Amino acid sequence: MTLTMRCVLTAKTRREYAQTLRGNALSREDAWQRAVELLFERLVVRWVVHEVETDGQRELLLRLRAATPDERRFVRDALRAHCAEWFPDVEAP
Repeated sequence: MTLTMRCVLTAKTRREYAQTLRGNALSREDAWQRAVELLFERLVVRWVVHEVETDGQRELLLRLRAATPDERRFVRDALRAHCAEWFPDVEAP
């Protein structure tokens, strides 16, 4: 599996992500899941699983929602590593 991600995260997206992660109106678990989806939507441009490429924001999000637990873990780990490298001020889920 491979993910191709952007190396830019706007200030507006950073604020939206921080608010989502705090989960004002959501349960902690719901807020965490939505925060993962938000980062995924804003950063991932291509996902290759078993040599099948998925790109396009809508298709990527649908693929994430249909992902297996192992695929979701891979995505979370990749998002954490990417944020640590490119956006150390962003608290990755």
